Formats: sequence, C-alpha cells, structure tokens
Amino acid sequence: MLKPIPCPQPPELGEKKRGREIGKTDAGCLYIWQACVDCGKKRWVIFKKGLPKSIRCHPCSRKGERSSLWKGGRSIEKTGYVSIRLSPSDFFYPMVNHDSYVLEHRLVMAKHLGRCLQRWELVHHKGIRYTGIENKSDNLIGNLELTNNGSHILEHNKGYRDGYQKGLADGRLKQIEELKQEIRLLRWQLKNEGALGENTIHK
Repeated sequence: MLKPIPCPQPPELGEKKRGREIGKTDAGCLYIWQACVDCGKKRWVIFKKGLPKSIRCHPCSRKGERSSLWKGGRSIEKTGYVSIRLSPSDFFYPMVNHDSYVLEHRLVMAKHLGRCLQRWELVHHKGIRYTGIENKSDNLIGNLELTNNGSHILEHNKGYRDGYQKGLADGRLKQIEELKQEIRLLRWQLKNEGALGENTIHK
C-alpha cells in the first residue's frame, strides 16, 4: 500500500532560507518569507544587511506615486474632464471611483462646501471663460455651480438655445453687412456710369 505524501507546510513569517533551498537562481543569497505591507501577499524577499530588499510586492510597488509612470495623480480624459487621484486617508475619498480617482470639478465643489457630494448632486460648468471642450477643465469655483439632474439638463439646454440664438444673430448681422457692401458697390457703379454718360453727351 502506498504511503500518502506529506503536504509541505508553508513557511512561517520571518523564516529565512538560502536561495538553493527554495529554488532561486542565486543559490547563496539569503531570503526571508515576508508579507507585503499593502496587500498582505506573502513571498520570498532577498534579505540583506539585516533588512528585506522590499516591503512591498512587485504589483504594489508600481501603484500610484511609486510607479515610474506617475504624473502627480492628475489626468485629463478624452472628454476634456480632469480627474484627481486621492489616497484612502483623504477626507473626500468616499467620492472616488474604482480606480481611486474623482472628477476635479466635483472635488473643487466638495472642498468649497466642506463636505462630500452625493451621487445625485451634479456640478455644472457655467462657461464664463470658455465655450468649447476647454470649459470642462476650467475648474475654478467661479465657473462651477452645484445642481441636480433636472436643472443640469435645463442649464445645458439653455446653453444650446443661447448658442443657437447667438449664432442666428451673428449670421443675420453678417448678411446685413454683406448687403450693405453690395449696396455701396452698386451706388459707386451707378455713380461712375452716370459720370461716364455725361461725358459722352458733352462730346
């Protein structure tokens, strides 16, 4: 009868072994079994001069500020909106999405009010300085207005109506100016033709 193969026991935290004992390529190097301080994942870490080489696992060491791609936690989306990354200790952290980012205009309004915003509360860009996509990144408090879904839609519709009316008025003014230029040109032509006719008669 075959004897059951005993299952190897996992190492204990703080246990040290040489690389050859755990299948590492650098056989003579000393390793310590340690948990990542962020996610708690246990793994073998090089132990040198009485200290582990890293207190974080590889994925955690590349997150957020520790990443070589870190850009200060501020990113601009394709839609023109600006997002800010918050740390879990931040007072406004409950407002973040699954990636720990919050839209900057919502964060600015929340800081102005001194409280987190509810999901149903919306922040409207008034467009006092810009009218295009750059308005979405104009997050000074003077350009922002707290609203709800219904009034937010009304504000946008009002903006579209105002823009249409302005475009219509600008178009009419342009047409009037073009007509005035045509009238001036016709008067000049008539005046010149009249003068030419008089010269012909005198001859």
